Amino acid sequence: MTVRQAEPTTAEPADPEIFRRELTGYCYRMLGSGADAEDAVQEVMLKAWRAAGKFEGRSSLRSWLYRIATNTCIDAIRAGSRRAMPVQLGPARPPVEESLADVLPDGSWVSPIADDRVLPPEADAADHAEYRESIRLAFVAALQLLPARQRAVLILREVLRWRADEVAALLDVSAAAVNSALQRARSTLAATRTESARPLDAPSAELVDRYVDAFERYDIAEFTRLLHADAVQTMPPLAMWLRGSDDIGRWMLGVGAECRGSRILPTSANGCPTFAQYRIDPAGGHAPWALHVLAVRGGKVAGIHSFLDAANLFEAFGLPAHLD
Repeated sequence: MTVRQAEPTTAEPADPEIFRRELTGYCYRMLGSGADAEDAVQEVMLKAWRAAGKFEGRSSLRSWLYRIATNTCIDAIRAGSRRAMPVQLGPARPPVEESLADVLPDGSWVSPIADDRVLPPEADAADHAEYRESIRLAFVAALQLLPARQRAVLILREVLRWRADEVAALLDVSAAAVNSALQRARSTLAATRTESARPLDAPSAELVDRYVDAFERYDIAEFTRLLHADAVQTMPPLAMWLRGSDDIGRWMLGVGAECRGSRILPTSANGCPTFAQYRIDPAGGHAPWALHVLAVRGGKVAGIHSFLDAANLFEAFGLPAHLD
């Protein structure tokens, strides 16, 4: 997959802020966390401001900022733990209350990012499709399997289409070393099965409408008919995850039945259909509960990734703090 970006010209803007959106996308792929990516880019901008007097113009401003961003991300990766999806961390659990016992450590799961933080508004439809593909949750989770420098090489070469000599200059290595790292990264990703996040066609868009309608009416029989038989549901920070439409249905009618009566607001994350769920608030109205990122494949829902860190995510996505 490739993400087309305009090449720098002699009239390249001198303000680093013009590159914030694309740098956020780069740092998100590197770090697997929307919040961490935002923090990393803020650090990049601060470092660039402090070192502005040392920038001699031997490379483009974009290349210089990517060097700072790469080093910032590599340092963060080395200092923290690898992020992953729950399906990468253990077997599926049964849809019973006991499965709620295990919670993932903070910072250990891949988290979503709002499309408007990373998708370029000026891109055409074809470019937007490639951008969406390059930020889907499964692909970002697969990237986290790679060592930091291999991760950077693959993103720069395969996603952003930098030449081998450009990546070599950024990483201070030879072009041969870049090509070797790229081959190793490709081999690792080739062994990883990922969900697709292709653009929605009309039937798929209708499927999503039916999904939301069934959820809000809490018609679980209809809801599960919209899922693949082997669909998965994850619920970070819970370590548990469910496999199969039958288990997902049993969960929603059992332990998860408090979701009955929820209201849904559409949003967009990771190039996928995304919904903010508000559960009934005993004090009145509806309170934030989860952000659901869907993976759609072959006319049915293949994955429901439900992020329960609603307090932080809803604010980051610009969603209401409460529904009256």
